[in-house]
Amino acid sequence: MAFVVTDNCILCKYTDCVAVCPADAFYEGPNFLVISPDDCIDCDLCPVECPAGAIYQEDDVPADQQEFIELNAELAKHWPRITEVKPPLEQAKKWDGVTDKIQYLDTQSDE
Repeated sequence: MAFVVTDNCILCKYTDCVAVCPADAFYEGPNFLVISPDDCIDCDLCPVECPAGAIYQEDDVPADQQEFIELNAELAKHWPRITEVKPPLEQAKKWDGVTDKIQYLDTQSDE
């Protein structure tokens, strides 16, 4: 079972979670982070570190965010791994807590 990054990470992209991940399971897109289910070791460290409360155990992902389970798995195959903390996006505080941000998700890769 893996952890899943959900909607509230979009346009915030806090990276505190990356610092505690012993499996280097996070991947970075332009305005969102994802967790690779192939890399995640289910250690339960990242949800506690996420200031946006955007990380859930796969079985606990809210019903209205189930699409993020597949989205994390797919985007992790295309985005570069992130292993170091970076500053959040400039408008992170403004977007933290805004719902239904999937429309703003930028799935492009910098690679």
